[in-house]
Amino acid sequence: MTTTESGPQQAARRRAVRAAGPANGGTAETTTVRLEKSPEEERQGRKPIRKAGPPPRRLAHLKLVAIVALAAGVLAVAGLVTAVTLMFFENRDAQARQEQDQRFVDTASQLAVNMYSFNQNTVEDSVKRVVNSTSGPLHDMLARDNHTEVLEQFFRSMGGSSEAVVTGAALESKDADVGTATVLVSVRVTTTDANGNNQPSTPSRMRITVRQEDDGGMTGYDLKWPDGGN
Repeated sequence: MTTTESGPQQAARRRAVRAAGPANGGTAETTTVRLEKSPEEERQGRKPIRKAGPPPRRLAHLKLVAIVALAAGVLAVAGLVTAVTLMFFENRDAQARQEQDQRFVDTASQLAVNMYSFNQNTVEDSVKRVVNSTSGPLHDMLARDNHTEVLEQFFRSMGGSSEAVVTGAALESKDADVGTATVLVSVRVTTTDANGNNQPSTPSRMRITVRQEDDGGMTGYDLKWPDGGN
């Protein structure tokens, strides 16, 4: 049997390793291509840089805040209008009461002047003026039993004239339900005799009840002389 000896072990084949690049061994060139983005893509791709700190607060409900603010404003305006309206009516009522009180005082004062003022040429007119400005018990007293004629005769018998001046008048009491008021009036009366000589003036006081009629007019309703008066 023939033995065949193997020759020297053949060296293992090595695979050549070459860096990527041109085959001629030159230096590889690098080419950079920049892709342009549209403005819309730029805006969408740009992300805000978040600063370090606590997370952002949640925005308030602007619509609800606006409604609440509007409602508060409406309530404030309504309250102001109500206050102004109440003040207006209160002032108007106070002014009306003050004007009514003054009318009571003026009516009583005028009646007192008419009762003590006359002259021989106007005696009848003066008496009628007094009677026509009265009502109630005072009017009944002057109109019954020919008191009007008696008063005219008394003035004529004096043969002169008389003039009264109010020196003071004040509202003492008032009954708004009935529409009456009591006024204290002070007058100073100066008489003139038939010869034209003025007599010393004399003071007089009287308490006159004034009544407001349904038509708004006012009349002397009653008359009393207070204690100590003339």
